Amino acid sequence: MTRRLAELALPLAAVLALAACTASGKPAPGPEVPRPDSILDPVVLYGQNCAGCHGAEGRKGPAMALGDPVYLAIVDDDTLRSTISKGRPGTAMSAFAQKEGGMLTDQQINAIIRGIRERWSKPDVLVGVTAPRYAAKVPGNPQAGEAVYANFCASCHGIGANGGPKAGSVTNGAYLSLISDQGLRTIVICGRPDFDAPDWRNNVAGRPMTDQEITDVVAWLTSQRPKAAGQQNLASSTVPGGVH
Repeated sequence: MTRRLAELALPLAAVLALAACTASGKPAPGPEVPRPDSILDPVVLYGQNCAGCHGAEGRKGPAMALGDPVYLAIVDDDTLRSTISKGRPGTAMSAFAQKEGGMLTDQQINAIIRGIRERWSKPDVLVGVTAPRYAAKVPGNPQAGEAVYANFCASCHGIGANGGPKAGSVTNGAYLSLISDQGLRTIVICGRPDFDAPDWRNNVAGRPMTDQEITDVVAWLTSQRPKAAGQQNLASSTVPGGVH
């Protein structure tokens, strides 16, 4: 008897499946999957495209903390838009704009920028402070930068390629091959507050780094970068155009 019921259940299931269809033979209405280019929720877009590198809440990711109010105070929307759209050649930051081979429309990129600003910006974070320029305007002096590094950076990052007592090496060739000149400058300015790394004001108590010192130390760091094929584009990122 049990076997007979099982045999009858199969055609019954088929009948029920057919009943779920409309008279025209089309499937009954159900949840629709939105077109990828129709999604404009900035939180959803950030989660799908940015969180993997920059952290779910804009912090504690392998790349620059986009949730850092200091960073958002020194970078403008055109720079964010350019980098998201075109990426950063020679680094892990790929192009996201459709016209550059990515998946996002211009409207979606603008939504991501708006969402980042709305969630994490603090307009008064640098009130009364003269912040360094986001991008260097003059060439740096590597020789002067070596002394700057010794004064402001070595106590944490150490002198050699093995790191220091509080942080890893920033002169290691593998690290320097993965980060652009602008990425180095941005980290020197903003630090990594999500990992307790201070910004340009707090490496030495009561002695902020000057804009020129930042430019010089970046020049010294980049002079340590291995001259490998494919790295020539990293230096070009010293002009605005990077999310680092």
